[in-house]
Amino acid sequence: MNRKTNFAWVSLLVVLLVSSCTSYKKVPYMQEDLSQTTQQEPVVYNARIMPNDLLTITVNAVDKEAGMPFNLLYPSSGISSGSYGVQSLQKYLVDNQGYINFPTVGMLHVEGMTRREAETLILDRIGDNFKEKPIIIVSFSDYKVSVVGEVARPGTFTIANEKVNVLQALSLAGDMTIYGKRENVKIFREHANGEKEVIELNLNDRALLHSPNFYLQQNDVLYVEPNKAKAQASEIGSMTTLMFSGVSILISVANLIFNITRSR
Repeated sequence: MNRKTNFAWVSLLVVLLVSSCTSYKKVPYMQEDLSQTTQQEPVVYNARIMPNDLLTITVNAVDKEAGMPFNLLYPSSGISSGSYGVQSLQKYLVDNQGYINFPTVGMLHVEGMTRREAETLILDRIGDNFKEKPIIIVSFSDYKVSVVGEVARPGTFTIANEKVNVLQALSLAGDMTIYGKRENVKIFREHANGEKEVIELNLNDRALLHSPNFYLQQNDVLYVEPNKAKAQASEIGSMTTLMFSGVSILISVANLIFNITRSR
């Protein structure tokens, strides 16, 4: 039993040593002195409408009756009684050609527009229906990003303000683990035309703060690749499990032989 105990301690020590091989220098983000960063043009990001986006469009007008045709409501069923109670604004799905079907106007092409540009377009089309200019509000109903790989809580996250950068996305996922490769984080992105792109980011490089890819687009997938230490720890973990199993079997066989011999 002493040998088995000693083997266990040695194996645990090996795993700890391999895990500690990850240099501390590879753990912090933005390792360079940020105070020395030269002044650059700020990164301005505005989300653009893409096919398959869901939009909520609200028309606020002094004349409520004039605004009713543009604020379509649909009832949501009650949970217990089955009755219809709470009502929500109709959401508009952007089709594959970039159009929405808006009341009294028909098909509007909004693909590639920002929210403000879409609001201006709608106001131009319906403004004549009002004595006083209404206020148009366009918002994304399903702006989301996904974070997978070496993070604490991988998942898909809905963003309320339609603006999230790489570091914010990582914080939503509980931050990167010490096994994540900070110098090679990938963004998987699909463009409006269906073209797919893989973008590599170095979170150790301060230039990332001024990169157009610092902000994520809707439906982006952020992937954190495991480093070599994680792969080695995984291999040693598997080998340790097999060795423990083998030792346990040998001990059991030895005990069985010893008991049989002693009984004779």
